[in-house]
Amino acid sequence: MIEVKIIADSISPSKARITTMQLKYPRFIHSEFMTHRLFSRNASSSRAIPVKKMLKQVWNDPAVPIHWGANKAGMQANEELKGFKLKTAKVMWKSASKLACIMAWSMMHLGLHKQVANRILEPFQYIHVIVTATEWDNFFALRAHNAAQPEIQELAFAMQKAMKESKPKVLKAYKWHLPYLSDTEVQDFAWLGYMDTALKVSAARCARVSYLNHEGKTPTTTDDLNLYSRLIDSSPMHASPIEHQARPLADKDTWSGNFKGWEQYRKVVENAAT
Repeated sequence: MIEVKIIADSISPSKARITTMQLKYPRFIHSEFMTHRLFSRNASSSRAIPVKKMLKQVWNDPAVPIHWGANKAGMQANEELKGFKLKTAKVMWKSASKLACIMAWSMMHLGLHKQVANRILEPFQYIHVIVTATEWDNFFALRAHNAAQPEIQELAFAMQKAMKESKPKVLKAYKWHLPYLSDTEVQDFAWLGYMDTALKVSAARCARVSYLNHEGKTPTTTDDLNLYSRLIDSSPMHASPIEHQARPLADKDTWSGNFKGWEQYRKVVENAAT
C-alpha cells in the first residue's frame, strides 16, 4: 500500500514553493527514490524499529509488487504473467515473506540486535519517509512515467496529485516552514519568543518521521529537545533532520543548500557554528 500525506506546504512572497510530504511505500523501491539529490529526506530505520513491530507488519501485510512482469530483455516488463504462473508467483512471494519472518523471529530469540535481525525482513517491509523539496520537476518527469518501475510510478503519481490538490500557505520573510508543528504550536512558540525551540522540535519530529515515537506515544517537548541535542549537538552531527525547516529568501532564484528560494535551517546552524 502506497500512502502520501502533505505535512507542510508553503509559498514565499516571491512565489517560491516548498513542500513536505510523509510517504509510505515498499522498501524495495527506496534506492530509486534516494537517487534524487534535491530532496531532503529522513526515513524509518531497521536499526531503530523493534523486531517484534517489523515482524507484525511483514507477517500480516508484506509489501508486494503491484505488477508481476513477465521476464524479457531490458528494464521494463510490459506484460504480466498470466494464469497459473501469476498465481504461483504471488504465492511464492508471500511464502518468502513468511520464511523471512520465521528466520528473523529465530534470530531475535538468539539475541541478535534489531539492526541485524530486521535486515532479512527488508524486501517485505514498508518504509516511512519524510521528504522536503522546492524542486520536483525532474522527479516527476522520470518517475511519473511509464518507463519507471510500476511501484515508484504509483508513488510519483500520488505525490503529484497531492501537490496539485494542496493549497500552500503564504509565509512572510521572517516566518518558518515547520513540518510536524501545528498552527497552534507555532503561534504558542512565537508568542513566547521560542522560535529556536520550535525549529528544534520540528527537527526532532522529522528525525522520527512522525509526531510519535516508535512506541506510538506522544513525546514531550523535553523529549524532542533531548533528541535534537543527541543528533545535532553530537560529534559528528547528524544533520539531515534540520534540512526540512526553511524561511523565505527575497530572491526566488537564490539557492540555500538544495532549496531554491528558501533559506535552509541546516545552513543557518552550520553558519552559526563557524
